[in-house]
Amino acid sequence: MRLRTVLATLTAGLAAAGTLTAAGPANARPATNTVTDKAVAVATPTAGHAATGHACSPAVSLDHFSDALDKTVFDGTFVGNLSALAVERDGSLAALSDRSSLFRLDAKTLAPTSVVPLADERGAALDSEGLAVDRDGSRLITSETEPSVRRYSRDGRILERLPVPSSLLVAPAGRATSNQTFEGLTLLPGGHTLLASMEYAVSGDSAGIVRFQTWRRHHGRFALSAQYGYRTDSGLGVPEVQALPDGRLLVLERGFTAGVGNTVRLYLADPRHATDTAGIANLTGQDDVRLIGKTLLTDLVTCPSQGATAGQPQPNPLLDNIEGMAVTGREKDRVEVLLVSDDNQNAVQTTRFYFLRVRVTR
Repeated sequence: MRLRTVLATLTAGLAAAGTLTAAGPANARPATNTVTDKAVAVATPTAGHAATGHACSPAVSLDHFSDALDKTVFDGTFVGNLSALAVERDGSLAALSDRSSLFRLDAKTLAPTSVVPLADERGAALDSEGLAVDRDGSRLITSETEPSVRRYSRDGRILERLPVPSSLLVAPAGRATSNQTFEGLTLLPGGHTLLASMEYAVSGDSAGIVRFQTWRRHHGRFALSAQYGYRTDSGLGVPEVQALPDGRLLVLERGFTAGVGNTVRLYLADPRHATDTAGIANLTGQDDVRLIGKTLLTDLVTCPSQGATAGQPQPNPLLDNIEGMAVTGREKDRVEVLLVSDDNQNAVQTTRFYFLRVRVTR
């Protein structure tokens, strides 16, 4: 989503940031502003590194970060404004720009290998925010202007448009606010259920309670299904959500305060026992509605900065406008998670990739 100021509670984060020290040199940026077909170098974490040097919390560690794609161009397209990530069937990465471009990246080097333009049915640009790669290789992509969910072929043709509840449409058609709708998108295990997360509450719901909408696959097509409520921390929105193999969710919460910087928190959430809120007009925290439960995994302000620099005030120079997330690997009770920040094509912001290891024990 485009840069906006969201007043967020940062007292705890700022206190933690004051204790941070650099843990090593930042990844060098490219010498030019153009990415070619040559591999982009990305630092690799040292094998067997001490957890204390990389720990953000007992559950999360930061292996390394990369600014390799910051302010670069590929095939005439600016590589930035990245709002979502997904793993392709061949193991490469899909990276979605909110300026209607879908990049394919090499999973090891992050070097772009292709870019596909996207558009709506009239050929107009999208505010593309959420991305999921379906089992047939097609791409499910949200736009937060209507909002909408469309299915695209690999070459960018529209194949299908999913239904959206009228209440989640932008006013006056519905109760949502423009630029505050579908940001996150993920397929649940098995690929039969698609879930999209609203970024902020709709009119009539209590501030901080956002709706997660699902679709269930019937005869090869997705139809509207259950809806759930999720309560964010004060002043924060939901830019991304990703499903885990057991049906739980990783949820990013994010906010921005001018002159202070970003707040980014990673939660483990469980929708499996939440109330279906599709038929509930207003979510006000009523006792008979069970919201999605959540557990804090980490506030990223506590991660080691690893020598990162910031072009604007941040409570930790590692932080930026983080919007995209993908689960890229798993081993026992841990998953590898890749985050990316949306630089808004702004000179003081950075396109930065964050390589995390996350423990997700029950």
